[in-house]
Amino acid sequence: MHLRAEAILLSVRAHGEHGAVVRALTESDGLQPGYVRGGRSRALRPVLQPSNLVLGEWRARTEEQLAGLTVELIHSRAPLFGEPLPAAALQWTTALSAAVLPDAQPYPRLYSALDGVLAAIEAAPAARGWAVALVRYELLLLAELGFGLDLERCVATGRDDDLVFVSPKSGVAVSRIGAVGYERQLLRLPPFLTAGGAAEWDDIVDGLRLTGHFLERDLLIGKGAEILAARSRLVDRLMRAVA
Repeated sequence: MHLRAEAILLSVRAHGEHGAVVRALTESDGLQPGYVRGGRSRALRPVLQPSNLVLGEWRARTEEQLAGLTVELIHSRAPLFGEPLPAAALQWTTALSAAVLPDAQPYPRLYSALDGVLAAIEAAPAARGWAVALVRYELLLLAELGFGLDLERCVATGRDDDLVFVSPKSGVAVSRIGAVGYERQLLRLPPFLTAGGAAEWDDIVDGLRLTGHFLERDLLIGKGAEILAARSRLVDRLMRAVA
């Protein structure tokens, strides 16, 4: 096994006294794990930062063996980890992707979308500049892994207009008329997810609540409290930023 490709670093875990196991997303070959010798060294720690773009080279004698990985930094986003809100967004987005994507399955749309979200966070550390992109990335992640929401028509009436809620059970949109009497049991569907355009803070929060419900229910079962804690930190910091 020999692979050489640009990749977005998603997670880094210490292994042994000096090494690190890295999971990185490539455009054509999906998520690729690898062992970086000396990955905990002073020289490599700034390189092995989740969200960084690297040129990776994976080598293994067999497909079943954990590949040895060498990395060359292409673009660093490490400075953003000095800012609490961008840091929380980077940590959540990369941790989520590392936790739910299967190894070696190509998801070119997800790679492109993730790269776009990370670039948006870097370009505009204020949340209004990237939060909409983050919600859309989470929706795409659900769809690509087989848990997409149906936001085209109302599950109760079949109408395709005035869609303002989503059923937390079926993941299908509900119109205002179809929701009468059940509003408190439904998740709000923010307009930017169906009509596009700008989003107010309330819409962004509702979007994160919507995607968070289905991520936790369908993709993060048994993934550990650490992943959900990363999302909680992000939402808490967003709420403080808009308060």
